[in-house]
Amino acid sequence: MPEEKNNRSDQISAKMLNDGKVKFEFFGWEMIEKKVKSSGNSGRVYLPPDWVGHQVKIIRID
Repeated sequence: MPEEKNNRSDQISAKMLNDGKVKFEFFGWEMIEKKVKSSGNSGRVYLPPDWVGHQVKIIRID
């Protein structure tokens, strides 16, 4: 899939909600929901190997 500077996956809108959360609306190709695992002094999420080299956006949902 050729990358375009103005494609819909680059467009994100955010709206602040009353409880301090932010509502995100975005377009993309795939979504995976996973739990972050401990990795030293950080956290880690493993993604499919065919995602390597692609841009991803991570949103904490809880």
